[in-house]
Amino acid sequence: MIPVMLTSTATTGTSSTLGMLGTILPFALVLVVMYFLMIRPQKKKDKQTQDMRNSLEIGDNVTTIGGIVGRVVALKDDTIVLETGTERNKVRFKKWAVQDVEKLTVE
Repeated sequence: MIPVMLTSTATTGTSSTLGMLGTILPFALVLVVMYFLMIRPQKKKDKQTQDMRNSLEIGDNVTTIGGIVGRVVALKDDTIVLETGTERNKVRFKKWAVQDVEKLTVE
């Protein structure tokens, strides 16, 4: 009679482990899918944007997040100076404000 009770206890322990695994597995699967569909692409986009801002050079035409278009005339660690308009007004911006860069083409 004792061996029968031990086997039933062992079977119950295994089934509860499988039940818990069956409950946790869908949540883990959802987290993995969210990582590959949302988090990873956003990190990749952020890295590309940072690389674009770090590769700024004097003479590049840029557009800021506020819609100001100008040409880079000076670079510092975290700021840039843009020359805008026909009167050549100079405005200083933070690098994080740059949205788009048109590289200077040398011919």
